[in-house]
Amino acid sequence: MKKQSVTLVQVAAKAGVSVMTASRAMSGDGYVSDETRNKVHAAAKALGYATNTLARVMKGGRTNVIGVVVNDLGSVVVNAFVTAMTEEARKCEMDLFIYNSIGQLDEQTQRRHSQLLHGLWDGLIYVLPRMTDEYLEALEKSDSPIVLVNFCRRETTLPVVQGDNFNAARDAVASLIAQGHQRIAFIKGSHWTGQSAERERGYRQAMADAGLRVDKHWVEQGTYSEQSGQEAGMRLLALSPRPSAVFAANDEMAIGCMNAALEQGIKVPEELSLIGFDDVPSASIVRPQLTTLRHPIALMAQAAVQELVRRIQRQPGRRQRVEFPAEMVVRDSTATLLATPRRRAKKA
Repeated sequence: MKKQSVTLVQVAAKAGVSVMTASRAMSGDGYVSDETRNKVHAAAKALGYATNTLARVMKGGRTNVIGVVVNDLGSVVVNAFVTAMTEEARKCEMDLFIYNSIGQLDEQTQRRHSQLLHGLWDGLIYVLPRMTDEYLEALEKSDSPIVLVNFCRRETTLPVVQGDNFNAARDAVASLIAQGHQRIAFIKGSHWTGQSAERERGYRQAMADAGLRVDKHWVEQGTYSEQSGQEAGMRLLALSPRPSAVFAANDEMAIGCMNAALEQGIKVPEELSLIGFDDVPSASIVRPQLTTLRHPIALMAQAAVQELVRRIQRQPGRRQRVEFPAEMVVRDSTATLLATPRRRAKKA
């Protein structure tokens, strides 16, 4: 004999509240006191009641689901954001729907996303989005709650949670200059989020502040991959005179550049200082350990979820753009230039 499903009427009766109050408590729509909500949830759990998300959507209700659009689930940084967002969403009694959108977000994918995701989520978070201006404009015209994470390529009316790239990069390069380095190169990444451009701007500002010229050959294009960093490193280290320090827009490219140096018998940091960005796990595993910059990913993820939930609940949002400072993590890949064997031999 087929077991009958538990109804909301039964849940309401067990909790001692009206069906309307039980519905509000389960859906999250409308005000219900914490005490009443807990009572209703306890009754639902005791009876084995499961909400029907599809039915709720068809009635125009909320799903209590946050959509998170990413471009690469293989990225260590993206995974760190998703993990922290999942924890924060659970605290808000929400679930996460992860959509891995490989490649750029354009008008065609925007239409496909609208068809696939409409009604499945109450709001969307885009993590490190690779979107065209047309796609961004479509999102700006949308009535849906949307938050962007680490997007600074251009101004937008959408709320953005991001890490400080400019000041972090400027301070990192300034630290190299303070160690006696003047020939400092930069390996930049792809342009989609605007982070690489901000890090390059910080690099150039630090050089200008110190009265140092940036040779056009000192700025190399990478793609945020370790291989691109190695290839860029090979080109930089073939220069004469070669740079004494390299600042890369992320850790993978810095590690790739380190590999290029080791292949050519160039010692790090004795003959080449290196700084990366992101503080991925491998940064503390490579030898020498990589000096890098770290954004507070957990705090940024929490802020993004909280901002989206506020907008889902039609509460006043915070500032349109919230920026978190970066921390410099000093390890073994940087050294004072005057301490290098080559400089000591020349001085003798």
